[in-house]
Parts: sequence; C-alpha cells; structure tokens
Amino acid sequence: MTTTANHPPIVLVAGHWLGAWAWDDVLAHFGADRARAAALTLPGLDRADPERASRTLDEQAAAILDAIAQHGDRPVVLVAHSGANAPVSLVLDRHPELVARVVWVDSGPVADGSAFAPGLPDELDELPLPAFEALGEQASLDGLSVADLDRFRERAVPQPAPVLRQPVALRNEARHGVPTTLVCCSIPGEQVRELVQAGHPMFAELAKLDGFDVVDLPTGHWPMWSRAAELAEVLLAEASTTTVDA
Repeated sequence: MTTTANHPPIVLVAGHWLGAWAWDDVLAHFGADRARAAALTLPGLDRADPERASRTLDEQAAAILDAIAQHGDRPVVLVAHSGANAPVSLVLDRHPELVARVVWVDSGPVADGSAFAPGLPDELDELPLPAFEALGEQASLDGLSVADLDRFRERAVPQPAPVLRQPVALRNEARHGVPTTLVCCSIPGEQVRELVQAGHPMFAELAKLDGFDVVDLPTGHWPMWSRAAELAEVLLAEASTTTVDA
C-alpha cells in the first residue's frame, strides 16, 4: 500500500526565456501538493544575474541537481518543458538514479552531440524572445490569450548563447531506463509514436528508451498557461503513480 509520503517530489523546469514564474498557474492548482513541488529559474534566466549571458548547459544541469538535493537526494519527478530538454537530458545522463520519472511537456530527450542552435553567430551573446509572429511559425501559440502573451513578453529573459550553442554530451545508457511520460500538446501522441517508428531524427532518442507513456493534452506549446488546470492534474497523476522508498 502506498501513501502520499511514498510519492516523489516534483521539480519543474520551463523552456527558453522562462523562469520559475512560468509555472505559477499550474502550481496554483496543486493544492496541498504544492508543498512537495519546486519550480526552477535556471542559470542564465535570472534577469538580475550580471553574468547570465555567459551561463552554460553544465551550470543549468548543476542547478537542477541542486534542486533535487533540496529533497535529500530523494528521486524526484522531473518535469521538463520545451528547451529545458537539454539540461534535463544531462541530468538523466549523469544521475539517472535521482529521477523517479521524467515528464516531457511538449518536449523530449535530446540526442548525444545535439545543440539547439550550433550556427548561432559568434557575435551574439544572447537570443531575445522573437516577435510572436516569428515564434508562432516555430511553435504553436494556440490557447494563449492576449494577457498570456503580454506576460510572456514582459517577463521573458533572453536565452544565453552558450546554452544554445553547446552540444550535449551523453554517455550513460542507464538514462534510457528512467520511466518516461510524454505530455503531447502541439503534436498528438499517436503521431509522435508514428514518427518514432519511422525513425524521424527529431525523435531518435525516444526510440532508444525502454518505453514511454503518452498523455495527450491538445493545445499549443505553452500548456502551463493555456491549460494550466489540466496540466496540473496530469503532473499530479504522474507523481501519484510513481513511488519511491520513503
């Protein structure tokens, strides 16, 4: 028999341009479970950090591990949205034993040697949030209100260039055994499975996993705003079905 005490803590990491604040609407629906959840602002995404533009993926991975350590190195449910997939993939590679389950929110694990923007010009120190017209050509803005977009624009922090250029080095095959859930928003889960089976390079790392579960949450690429209550329900359900030693 399991109890709430057996369920792991939840650590939430948002994607590019976002800090811990991006999860506020989701955490508002956690109720009593809010006490066992922590949202992170990764190095490089704190506007007050004078050295933020020079922060690296390694520093971001270290910050996630520090957040896990706040729970006594007890395995956590690690939630990664969008571009948080690179530092979270590093964490899975370096310390898979600290992750009871990884939940990819409209995201997924990256492959060894991959970089988000390897061709980013050397003279660029950071990448600001693009105009929404351009951003919408890359990722779905479905479900976002004018207020959501205004908040996004107001609070977004430029992404450090080193994070975007750095290739991800992965060596530990044990990462493939970490229980995995995909929360599919802008691409339906059935289509994701088809792309994995077809060998699509974007989903190559998923094909190496021991297995993965799929939860469909149809909306745009930022479900923490467009469907906050439903996403909270999904995350709590994933944590409730994941147990660790007390």
